[in-house]
Amino acid sequence: MPLAVVTVFVATFLLAALAVWVARLLQDRRRPGVSSGSPQSLIPHEEEESLISEEAELSTIAAVNWLLSKLDFVEAIQNKLEQADLNWSVGRVFAAMLLSGALSMSLLGLLPFISTWGQLAISAFAALLPYFYIASRRNQRLRKIEEQFPEAMESVARAMRAGYAFAGALENVTRHARPPLRKELVRVVNETSLGLPLEQALLGLAERLPIQEVHLFVAAVQVQSRAGGDLSEVLEKFAENMREAAALRGEVRSLSSQGRFAGYILTALPIAIGLAMFVVAPDFMRPLFEEEIGRTLLMCAAGGLVAAHLIIRKLVDIRL
Repeated sequence: MPLAVVTVFVATFLLAALAVWVARLLQDRRRPGVSSGSPQSLIPHEEEESLISEEAELSTIAAVNWLLSKLDFVEAIQNKLEQADLNWSVGRVFAAMLLSGALSMSLLGLLPFISTWGQLAISAFAALLPYFYIASRRNQRLRKIEEQFPEAMESVARAMRAGYAFAGALENVTRHARPPLRKELVRVVNETSLGLPLEQALLGLAERLPIQEVHLFVAAVQVQSRAGGDLSEVLEKFAENMREAAALRGEVRSLSSQGRFAGYILTALPIAIGLAMFVVAPDFMRPLFEEEIGRTLLMCAAGGLVAAHLIIRKLVDIRL
């Protein structure tokens, strides 16, 4: 019976998702065509963001959109989605979280040896998996931008020494930059071409990229525009310091890798020993799954493993 409930639930969700996808596809086809962009466009139309648009909807469902608009943490999720370069709505994220939690709860209901509290804990973790994916992709993208930023600043400095103004140097560098940094720089150039002051466009770049080097770069440009000075020399020294800091971070990361690897080993070792004991002496391990106190001990052990792994990661995560 529980398996039938799970099957009906998953089939209903997939059919609803298919219907929404077909409806949105038909809606997109009915929209009037858009030209491929002006000759000044720095990127293809399919990559170009709309810079003059209404506030994005949180969900295509009106009731869900109204409900999400009343929640305070929705803006933080929107920022993470933008920083991760994911074209998802907040409503889609919450739907994925609800689906993961509900599906996990339904499947765990088929396992009688897991207590109710254990099912709730595992389902809560499963519901957070879409958020963990967004956070992981965001961190990877920001780390890649952080690695590309010194080279871009050196290119801007060389272009300014060749006679370009700062805005022209930034546009020239943007044409040869690599993603994902290229998309952010293109947005700055396009915003200025549409009439937004350069300082405001750079402040928007700093808001979208919570990276220390980006904030320092924006501050340096603002100081130079108000007080004057040789910005190209400042950017060259700035890029050199960024490369040294990146090398130092890489060295620290390599030195702390042993601690991270030890954390993975200490987390996996109890699970491996438990599985080996279950194969070698199943009668000895059976009370842990059949007795209520055994299931409680298993949940406590799982919680202790998760807490210990997080503590080890915090200890070896050295930030500069």
